[in-house]
Amino acid sequence: MNRIEQVFANGKAFIPFITAGDPNLEITEQLVLELAAAGADLIELGIPFSDPIAEGPIIQEADIRALASGTTTDKIFDMVKRIREKSDVPLAFMTYMNPVFTYGTERFMKNCQEAGINAIIVPDVPFEEKEELAPYCKKYGITLISMIAPTSNDRIQMIAREAEGFIYVVSSMGVTGVRKEINTDVGKMVRLVKEVKDIPCAIGFGISSPEQAREMAGHADGVIVGSAIIKIIAEHGEDCIPHVVKFVRSIKEAIS
Repeated sequence: MNRIEQVFANGKAFIPFITAGDPNLEITEQLVLELAAAGADLIELGIPFSDPIAEGPIIQEADIRALASGTTTDKIFDMVKRIREKSDVPLAFMTYMNPVFTYGTERFMKNCQEAGINAIIVPDVPFEEKEELAPYCKKYGITLISMIAPTSNDRIQMIAREAEGFIYVVSSMGVTGVRKEINTDVGKMVRLVKEVKDIPCAIGFGISSPEQAREMAGHADGVIVGSAIIKIIAEHGEDCIPHVVKFVRSIKEAIS
């Protein structure tokens, strides 16, 4: 099994998202280690970007804070290397095509491999354009995660056939953010995937409480929680770690 397959080997997977560099890279580094200790099965690290089109205000503001603290892609790679000296928790970058392209796609993927990144999620690269990234991911052993949304409809099974690692199921229309309720038929989306491929599905966008996480985990193989964690980081700044860990443990227990 590769590292991404292992994420789903022990029951429902919990995948937290944090923005690298929010409030600074030192706190991010500590958070990753604490999240792993608290039961995170895979950790998504957002690379801060000035125009994150899939993100709502909570993560947009985190990107602004991270950039203001002097976070760069190179500094994030250095941080990941330090994390890898202490932890083998699976790590995925969440980023956009512009930062990858600007950095140099091949150089970016090579550095992912050397730093110890296992997967990459790029929301603004549609399935039809994934060849811009896929050959480089394959060359350097980085799993390119596919996403499906409520609007994917007939494309869900087409995407599923070629997907690897796991499928990121976008639970709601619009951008990321905390939602009081999720009304999309995520169960149907997951069933469409499983009809063509036995690949894990993790639901993200909008999950903000242990109760929601438990409900969503009933439909899929894992849950992704981002904005609710970022809100805690925004509220507590450099003192956020114990508060984040407490929340993460409550989610982990809810889906176990």
